[in-house]
Amino acid sequence: MVRLKNDDSAYVGRYLAVVADGMGGHAGGNVASASTVLDLVHLDRGAQDDEPLTVLADEIQAANSLLSELVTTSPQLSGMGTTVTALLLHGNRLAFAHIGDSRAYRLKNGVFEQISIDHTFVQRLIDEGRLRPEEAEIHPHKNVLMRVLGDVDASPELDLASFEVEPGEKWLLCSDGLTAVLRDSDIENILRGTSDLQRCVDTLVELTLSGGSPDNVTVAVLEIEEVPDDSPTAGIPVSPPADATGDDPAAAPLTGQDPGNPEADDDEPARAELIRQDLSSRPHILVGAASLATETGQIPIVTKRSAERRAARLLTHKAPPEAASAGSELSGTPPRRRWVVPAFLALLAVLLAAVLWVGYTWTQTRYYVGSSDSNVAIYNGVSQSLGPITLSSVTELTDIPLDSLPEYQRNRVEGTIPAKDLLHAEQIVEDLRGAARITGCGPSAPAAPVKASATPAPTATPAPSPTASAGSAASARPGAAPDECGGQN
Repeated sequence: MVRLKNDDSAYVGRYLAVVADGMGGHAGGNVASASTVLDLVHLDRGAQDDEPLTVLADEIQAANSLLSELVTTSPQLSGMGTTVTALLLHGNRLAFAHIGDSRAYRLKNGVFEQISIDHTFVQRLIDEGRLRPEEAEIHPHKNVLMRVLGDVDASPELDLASFEVEPGEKWLLCSDGLTAVLRDSDIENILRGTSDLQRCVDTLVELTLSGGSPDNVTVAVLEIEEVPDDSPTAGIPVSPPADATGDDPAAAPLTGQDPGNPEADDDEPARAELIRQDLSSRPHILVGAASLATETGQIPIVTKRSAERRAARLLTHKAPPEAASAGSELSGTPPRRRWVVPAFLALLAVLLAAVLWVGYTWTQTRYYVGSSDSNVAIYNGVSQSLGPITLSSVTELTDIPLDSLPEYQRNRVEGTIPAKDLLHAEQIVEDLRGAARITGCGPSAPAAPVKASATPAPTATPAPSPTASAGSAASARPGAAPDECGGQN
């Protein structure tokens, strides 16, 4: 079976291999796979800015964001998605990232095994012991995917792993069009028995098509080879992936002219040319929907911000000097983007300083009554502090001792009494001064009224002298004069 539209895309270079199987039918499966693969090709270089597995995962997540933006600008693409299975070589380590049901197989030290796990409904049933593997082939929902890239999940869950590689080991990446027809044992026999990578790919595709594949089939076979660091072919030797459309991958031109799509935006030819320049700077094979998009110049249309981000990333990371110059003329965005982050941080610092200053100024309009040096005091500010910074200061220190206040009032002062303004604070102090006088322990409390208050009114019945009992009570407190506090405490 040969489909008129190929939803698969694949890229194989010296350090990067990717297979993506788009879904969404006529709505945009080819757009999803092409956009994702073309957004990852800049990783095909020997050195990365961070740990390779982290870089690969981050870039796939960024590609997922691009798909969401595509749907925003073109609602007719809603529901599109794509699988992704990718390998990124760095030194003697191979970073692996996977989502969906495209597969990765490895043949190493004579052991053939499937490295990826299908993110399908039937695979989940198998993992839970509710379905046998042989039953999965005839299950009515065997093609239902549980995880893909697309506009349905802002942060899709990827399977990530890192492997140590050895010269001579082989890897095979494929879309599910291959595994829908050929068994793992068939794939293993051909991979073991065919030393030529191109012939291996051709054989697998021919067997799949002759077996009546119901889907596009894309296969990428690569072998790890140890070569001198200065060799132009150091890294992963490539073999063209093949797809079920019958096109010759090797015939795909990388410098074809843009035919001029009247519905495309003005930036589309520039983006296409920029990607062509980047691809032409390294040995690689690009097939499927991604190859067609690059040939025709009909790169998936995204928002201007996404196009600028992609162009900046291409120019920053891997374009040769002459390509970088041309790209700058086409987009004009990278020089402007250099100051965006510093300017944003500076603006943020200014705003933060302004907020702090306004907040501090407001605190200096507040007043409260508290204690200082065991006396009542009026404070300007608030009773809180920011680390070592105190947000209040003593405005007026009164002559009212805390010990002269009733227990209730003393506790209020120690916990601070808020005031509306300075006048209100002074009124609170006057009220406290009156409370201190009533107790007879205030700074200006007269002695005569206190002694008079200690003498009870005469009664008809003779009683012991109240003055003597008051003096006895006073003498029970060391250091207190017989006439202090009037014996009413």
